Amino acid sequence: MNFMRVSWGMSALVWFAVLVICCIFWGWPATLVAVLFGLLPDVALVGAFAGEGRLKPSRVRLYNTLHTMIVPIVLLVVGVVVFALTGALDGGFWPIAIAGIAWFVHIAADRALGFGLRAPDGSIIPVGFQLS
Repeated sequence: MNFMRVSWGMSALVWFAVLVICCIFWGWPATLVAVLFGLLPDVALVGAFAGEGRLKPSRVRLYNTLHTMIVPIVLLVVGVVVFALTGALDGGFWPIAIAGIAWFVHIAADRALGFGLRAPDGSIIPVGFQLS
């Protein structure tokens, strides 16, 4: 196992712990948001397999878009700011931050398990591998 996969795994575990604490604190509504956004990146996999673990080339862009860290990190940062501005623990609006955390955890867990982005032919690019 390479250093990148271990780092992704540790990050996934830390943020998963934060997610669980948030879901315990805010209850079923937070759990629903967490499950929804935790599964969201894999929407790209529905009906997308071309065989032998490869995606159809037409679905690679959607998969790679949903499995990059840009959107979940933006959601997390915006969510924390909105949460703080709307009262924080005194009734602040938390769903955006929970969505960002759940999405981040999904991608980090994928990376820890070795599932990177997809090459144009639909095959998995292993974590730590650079396309030339």
